Amino acid sequence: MKIVNNWYDIIQYSLLPPSCILCGNRGMQHMDLCQSCYNGLIKGGNHCYCCAKPFASDSLNLQLCGECLKNHPAFDRTYAPFVHKGAMRYLINRCKFNGAYKNSRLLGLLLTDYLATNAELPQLIIPVPLHPKRYRQRGFNQTLEIAKIIAQKLSIPIDNNCCLHVKNTPHQISLTAKQRHKNIKNAFKMIKTPKARHIAILDDVMTTGATANELAKTLKSSGVSQVDVWVCARAT
Repeated sequence: MKIVNNWYDIIQYSLLPPSCILCGNRGMQHMDLCQSCYNGLIKGGNHCYCCAKPFASDSLNLQLCGECLKNHPAFDRTYAPFVHKGAMRYLINRCKFNGAYKNSRLLGLLLTDYLATNAELPQLIIPVPLHPKRYRQRGFNQTLEIAKIIAQKLSIPIDNNCCLHVKNTPHQISLTAKQRHKNIKNAFKMIKTPKARHIAILDDVMTTGATANELAKTLKSSGVSQVDVWVCARAT
């Protein structure tokens, strides 16, 4: 049923002009989002360049948060245009748990616009892989669908096969930061070496950074020298 619904969304978008997913009004430009609802999305402020954790005050002229200074993650930089609250949380959750395919397109376009003017573009995009059991439950990998939009717009290839999610980890939602790191440890396995020195990991949201850190660690163990993280939103 999810696959059928996805095709329905694709056909509907191709035949009808964009309308706002959130309120139903006419979408702005090429997006299923109106200007008013876009203005209501909470943008990220002054934050740690490594993990995108927001600083307590916008007046702080800092680059790294205390946690990244103490224990620097395996990834090098995080790009997160929005805060994981309100409408952005709704868009991501509907995409992830309700099979709202058109949300992945909108999220991809929003992230593309931010990356095009703020990020050093990599040679390759790797969407965070799902364990096969989780993939069967959802019917699709939302990070791959978001990545497809970005890859097309920025002309960057995707590799969805070089790394597998081999550990069937429980959902991270209710876990503490310490539990998340333990839960995701050794969850990924490289099956071929990516032909890139600079890679961007693509995920929908970053909470503690545990998943991105474990995947970045796996990638760097295969010889990748720079790993950035691209997410639609950062939890606070």
